[in-house]
Amino acid sequence: MSPGTGPGQGRTGGGERNQSASLRRALAVLEYVRDHAGAGQGLSLSRLAEALGLSKSTVLRLTAPLLEAGLLERDRRSGAYRLGHGTLRLGQAYLSTLDLRTVAAEETRRLMLQVRETVHLVVHDPPYVVYIDKVENEATVRMASRIGSRSPLYCTAVGKAILAWQPEEAVERVVAAGLPALTRHTITDPDRLRGELARIRQRGYAVDDRENEPEVRCVAAPIFNHDDSAVSAVSVSGLTSRITAARVRGLGPMVARAALVISRKLGAPR
Repeated sequence: MSPGTGPGQGRTGGGERNQSASLRRALAVLEYVRDHAGAGQGLSLSRLAEALGLSKSTVLRLTAPLLEAGLLERDRRSGAYRLGHGTLRLGQAYLSTLDLRTVAAEETRRLMLQVRETVHLVVHDPPYVVYIDKVENEATVRMASRIGSRSPLYCTAVGKAILAWQPEEAVERVVAAGLPALTRHTITDPDRLRGELARIRQRGYAVDDRENEPEVRCVAAPIFNHDDSAVSAVSVSGLTSRITAARVRGLGPMVARAALVISRKLGAPR
């Protein structure tokens, strides 16, 4: 025994390691049920044990506290495991603490530093988007956008990024309201807009090529919430002299990755 080590200290360290390992395995059980239990069916003890490489007795021991906490529940007749009501309470508690600006802040600033252009964050407010945050690069010409201002869905990158993932009837409402030209590049033909939305869904990001302001290009991607609904978007905006047509192709995937990180923080199943 090393100097200063009391009679129980070595065992305490080992006990803590064992508890940590048990916790990790219990979480693995919970995650496996989350990912693989079909609606209303659940997973059998045998399948859980086989999938996780554990004995049935070990699974029973690991699931006991999860059942007590309501994180898992077990069907009395079939014995199948499924997520319990406790997971819903945890999810609701987590969602109640979420603020989009706070959740997105780290990623929008990282994106601005990466591309050295203005980054916008918007929310969907049909038939508009509302700008709720703006991260500017002090070294470039400032964008005229203002926090709290609104822009149409059909002629902005952020708007089209959201609209591309809306139900067809939502798109038709935008079309029915009219597509007035704001610049000579604005898409005003309904069929052309529908084709543009299809391309956005395919590549994962939208482009406003001087459609809202004559000398400005924007690249945007949708942000999804825990229901997998496109409720907001993030964009990179700049003058056409800086954001060239060629540069757009490189910015698109970068903006899409930032949107995905924010979406996952919001609980999106992506």
